[in-house]
Amino acid sequence: MTRRVLNVGQCVPDTIKITNFLKSSFDVEIIPSATAPETIDLLGKSSYDLVLINRKLDADYTDGMDIIRQMKSDERFQKIPVMLITNYPEYQQEAVAIGAAYGFGKDELGSSDAVARLTPYLG
Repeated sequence: MTRRVLNVGQCVPDTIKITNFLKSSFDVEIIPSATAPETIDLLGKSSYDLVLINRKLDADYTDGMDIIRQMKSDERFQKIPVMLITNYPEYQQEAVAIGAAYGFGKDELGSSDAVARLTPYLG
């Protein structure tokens, strides 16, 4: 079964890297989103198995944590798994504290650790 991933706030090169990594490891469809309003709109229109959010959105450099907070405060989106994409453990901890699953950094793309973290949602 193909899983749907909403990939939020990545620049074009990182979107390509993340897409290649996910598609080489899982049966997924990746839907890109650039901004918080676009993300909330897409979440309201379709279902997703996982939302991946960049720590700082490429389009406007807003904080990806704000989207996690919005998702967790809206009963429509509370149960959708979400991960922060960052190489910084302190931001991963902050994301987990507000309701995200522990994510991964771009330095971990292709690693067995990242695959293991994603498998419960995409495997």
